[in-house]
Amino acid sequence: MNITFRWYGRGNDTVTLEQVKQIPGIRGIVWALHHKQVGEVWSKQEIKKEVEYIQSFGFHTEVVESVNVHESIKLGTEDRVQYIENYKKTIRNLAEFGVKAICYNFMPIFDWTRSEMFHPLGDGSTALFYEKAKIESWDPQELIRTVSASSDLTLPGWEPEKLDQISELFEAYKNVDETQLWSNLEFFLNEILPVAEEVGIQMAIHPDDPPWSIFGLPRIITGSKSYEKLIAISDSKANGFTLCTGSMGSNPANDIVEISKKYAYRSPFSHIRNVKIYENGDFIETSHYTQDGSINIRGVVEALHNQGYQGYVRPDHGRHIWGEDCRPGYGLYDRALGIMYLLGLWDAFERVKQEISPLEEETMTCK
Repeated sequence: MNITFRWYGRGNDTVTLEQVKQIPGIRGIVWALHHKQVGEVWSKQEIKKEVEYIQSFGFHTEVVESVNVHESIKLGTEDRVQYIENYKKTIRNLAEFGVKAICYNFMPIFDWTRSEMFHPLGDGSTALFYEKAKIESWDPQELIRTVSASSDLTLPGWEPEKLDQISELFEAYKNVDETQLWSNLEFFLNEILPVAEEVGIQMAIHPDDPPWSIFGLPRIITGSKSYEKLIAISDSKANGFTLCTGSMGSNPANDIVEISKKYAYRSPFSHIRNVKIYENGDFIETSHYTQDGSINIRGVVEALHNQGYQGYVRPDHGRHIWGEDCRPGYGLYDRALGIMYLLGLWDAFERVKQEISPLEEETMTCK
């Protein structure tokens, strides 16, 4: 298990790498060029500058999250060809600087969706909250206002240049259903996977968050059947998944432990977090501690350990605790606690694996 920490870059994160360095067990930083607009080529000079800075703290830079996919590619419009060519160039440029895994998603218009960014929990902390009835009653503009007002820092998936065209995008997606979106994803993958495989990068698609339709937009990466369909598109070793326990797990029909057992071998990158799911469809993010939420985090880590998982793992969204002022879900303290919980579970499973039973010990002593 290769523990990593997501960081948004100098001047764009309340957390510093000096602080991250003090968290035990972290080997790498999950990064991106967040100032780049979706669809632009990431230049070698820009990549080199960011990679060298992160590596100066002793971290590896092998995981990028995310190289976002332009809406033209998801829509399947004529100009997708140029955006796909730009994407290929970015893959090649990242490979030159040692990147091994790229996280991306194929969610139309909206990335992650929440109705409240700092919802109070009983212990005095706050967390990202999804209120089903509110989302279903809102106009998309209300959601945009809520999310955009939550932070002055960049919010991936909620880029202003995209949101300024929201009416046009909704109009364009009127003719795109799940079948068409799958077809557009297949076209994209057939173009980029040969490049990724050639340069030794694994693409890791992130599940939809949450894994159901929002505002009538199609969502396709929602459960085990989605993973089977992806494998059917291409069995290339470059065609992988980001195993995200909180995103896919917010639908209680998804057994995340079983998904981890079955698909971890295709997942170079894992996001591990916990959510508390309510009977009315609401959910709120909690601490990583298994008992605090509805996701069996202990079972997920055990499933990964049993497979000798060597992929990259990061604690996903955390609560906002101890008065921290931070980007929604991305403070320092609760993610640090999450890392220690994940490492504690892993170490315990490792100890159990290495233990010799009393009978075996007695037999060895007699010999």
